[in-house]
Amino acid sequence: MNLIRPNEQRAKTAILMIWIVLALEIISFFSSYLQYDLLKSVSSGSAVSNSEISANDLREGIIGFLYFALYLISCITFIRWFRRAYFNLQLKTDYLSSSDNWVAISWFIPFICLYKPYQIMKEMYTKTNEILFEEANQTKAITTSYLGWWWGLWIISNIIGQVVFRTTLNSDNIDSLTSGTIVSMVGNVISLPLSLITVKVIKDYSDIEHLLIEVKGDKIITSTENTYLNPEF
Repeated sequence: MNLIRPNEQRAKTAILMIWIVLALEIISFFSSYLQYDLLKSVSSGSAVSNSEISANDLREGIIGFLYFALYLISCITFIRWFRRAYFNLQLKTDYLSSSDNWVAISWFIPFICLYKPYQIMKEMYTKTNEILFEEANQTKAITTSYLGWWWGLWIISNIIGQVVFRTTLNSDNIDSLTSGTIVSMVGNVISLPLSLITVKVIKDYSDIEHLLIEVKGDKIITSTENTYLNPEF
């Protein structure tokens, strides 16, 4: 018997974490601007006290730590939702190009992570549309038109993150610190459209995923039911 698992709560949790990280991105932007202003003051020869420098470093350190922790949690909640959605879809079709395990693993393999998650997401969208049209007589469809923007912004955001990390790690003068701060602020700005599109990606699919229940008369498995087919991740 093919029993799909509930995924609505995972979608809500993933979306909530994206909003939280976005809020921290905004805070980080203003914090980086304060650091940029401080660095420009130092560069121009203006008097800057040690207490101002220490306060800046402490603020940036706290924000950096919180961002790392919350971003990691956000990634986990997104992948958990993504994997569950793909798993449920597997139960409704004879063939998909990947397994639900690959949904998680593909994000962490060099080079493959640059294209595979996008391919899986697009396949999930298009295959769900096909199944609902052909087997459930549903006319509601989800578009894949913005998935390219979603993935493009994700790649750009990660490139910027790598630049910021390497610049900060190798910063040994005011100019390099200033450059790293500017790039960090650009990354904060990019995160706004990326977050909005990612929320749309999750919400659009979540809004239509429940319709898969009507295909072949299947039902959602409750949290108290167990089956070897259902990943707990």
